[in-house]
Amino acid sequence: MKYLYLVVFSLCATFTSAQNINGLENLMPWPKQIEMKDGKFRLTEGFVLGMTELTSPRLCKASTRYIERLTNRTGLFLDQNIITAADTSRSADLQIQVDRIGQVELGEDESHQISVSASGVVLKAETDIGVVRGLQTLFQLISVDKVGYYLPAVEIVDDARFQWRGLMIDASRHFHPVDVIKRNIDGMEAVKLNVLHFHLCDDHGYRIESKLFPRLNEVSSDGQYYTVAELKDIIQYAADRGIRVMPEIDVPGHASALLKAYPELGSKDTTYYLSRNAGVFDPTLNPIIDETYTFLDQLFGEVISIFPDPYFHIGGDENEGKHWDENEEIQAFMKAHDMHSNHDLQTYFNQHLFEILKKHDRYMMGWDEIHTDGISKETVIHSWRGGGQSLADTTTLFNAARQGFKSVLSNGYYIDLMYNAEDYYRVDPYFGYELDEEMKANIMGGEATMWSELVTPLTIDTRVWPRMAALAERYWSPVDTRDVRSMYSRMNKLSLVLEHYGLQHISAQEKILRNLANSRAIEPVRVIVDVLEPMKGYTRNAGGFMYDVFDPYTKLADATLADAMAARDFAYQVEDYQRGKVDSKAMMAQLKLWVGNDDALQAAIKVSPILAQAKEHSTNLKLLSEDALVAIDYIDSGKKAPKKWYKQAVSHLEQAKIQDGRVELQVIAPVSELVEMTQSKSSVQN
Repeated sequence: MKYLYLVVFSLCATFTSAQNINGLENLMPWPKQIEMKDGKFRLTEGFVLGMTELTSPRLCKASTRYIERLTNRTGLFLDQNIITAADTSRSADLQIQVDRIGQVELGEDESHQISVSASGVVLKAETDIGVVRGLQTLFQLISVDKVGYYLPAVEIVDDARFQWRGLMIDASRHFHPVDVIKRNIDGMEAVKLNVLHFHLCDDHGYRIESKLFPRLNEVSSDGQYYTVAELKDIIQYAADRGIRVMPEIDVPGHASALLKAYPELGSKDTTYYLSRNAGVFDPTLNPIIDETYTFLDQLFGEVISIFPDPYFHIGGDENEGKHWDENEEIQAFMKAHDMHSNHDLQTYFNQHLFEILKKHDRYMMGWDEIHTDGISKETVIHSWRGGGQSLADTTTLFNAARQGFKSVLSNGYYIDLMYNAEDYYRVDPYFGYELDEEMKANIMGGEATMWSELVTPLTIDTRVWPRMAALAERYWSPVDTRDVRSMYSRMNKLSLVLEHYGLQHISAQEKILRNLANSRAIEPVRVIVDVLEPMKGYTRNAGGFMYDVFDPYTKLADATLADAMAARDFAYQVEDYQRGKVDSKAMMAQLKLWVGNDDALQAAIKVSPILAQAKEHSTNLKLLSEDALVAIDYIDSGKKAPKKWYKQAVSHLEQAKIQDGRVELQVIAPVSELVEMTQSKSSVQN
């Protein structure tokens, strides 16, 4: 028998062009246990899926989706299409065996076992949700050889490492229609995520139909909100995929939308407006009047009548209390009740919300600002502050866990900040520390956040996927699954598989490229975009007021991805070249392409002014590529480069660090490596 552990798969083909031939090479998240065997199960037009006697609507729908995707991916004409409870053949090619119907709730069993042999496939699970998870693995495993499509013989035992594996989508700042939410739920199904955190109220809009408070829809949503029927449809759609949907109504701060409709609940006598920019704003609910809690009791009750999930997120973040400080009645109330800070007052507010939610049979969850003395231990702390890279940055998570609070980590998982997949992949909910079992039990998992200040329905898929697959692996797979190069190889092959789930992360970028080129001839634009990345963190929206929600999000920065894979491919080629693992042929071919692309890109700019932001980047890419070609000649010949040339090359590298168009050129580091190698003879290790 052969055992397959996480290895770096063959990288002789670049990530961006590698074909999906071996399904194991796009398997993500990586399974808990996997054992390779000899043989292949051939996928033919006679393929039949069958279930044991126990079936469920969820199981039938998941099996139908599997058959549909299998048909589309392979082009096979199968007799089966819609799977029903009647499909219970024990002689089927794919036999599904399940013990019970699962509940879409925290901690439900998602484990499963897969056995593939030349004679057939068996998928076993405790629950039908476990089957849903296993079917995604079987879809990823589809492989191809000269004979046709097949599944490799394999034994898999799999289960999730963390019970909370989430994605937060902010629909307040930019509204995302139902179809956008559904296709992202499909993507979540593909990589075994199980929580959609739906951020539905903020300074920019209230996005839920309200029959109790219709002014929220009339004046606080720009006409963009989900009807009750649409939300219930989304919730059922997610439940069919074993995914919970948790709502968030952010209070007491981030309250512009609530207060535009009901200003009498505010802490300041002023006119309130919907926010249009990114940033932290002053409007805050008044915590000392009974009307605030009556309103929230009724509003929360209305939302809870739609969302069955037992967890309700109250936000609670970024309340700077400016309007509280300016309100004489609030200040007098604080003094009379021996409150020394706004933290004390917000604790008072949160205690009221806890009781409201308890009455509605819900657990309160909030961002880590709500973690103060006096908050019930039944509250879930959502950790978001800090850099997420060291123990010093995890005090909100670890302190909550030590004190007995259940907690979820988003610190280090803010994917809207557009860091590389590698940066998020290296952040573990346990941060690599040896924790006692009680603390481990209190850290329920992780959740990526997609705040939408700079994200529209057109671009959201490109900002979430395929990087979300890397985070899903961190939440699902064993802790020792952490080889970054393997992750990138598998993630970029899986990216193509994700298109079968309806995600538009590839096609949406193509649309923006056509807009930038003002033409269908997008190749010169694609070449430069593939080596650029948007500026990281909040630097694109400096000060929070450069972009507003109505600005164009079809610029160069919107076309670029968080991981410029052509640049990363080149960096890995340079790394392998330095180690003597490869010769210089592939690098030289890539560099010559970049040199030649500049003329075509400059010509495109003349007929498409929106593309002008790429002008200097293209020129710099050409210069760096020319320098890299010269450097390779020196290195291969074993000769040291002249100082004059070296200084000029270094000058070009510095020049290339410009940030025009809110993007950055990503080949600087690997070209710098080549330039530095010219200063010593025989630099390449043999």
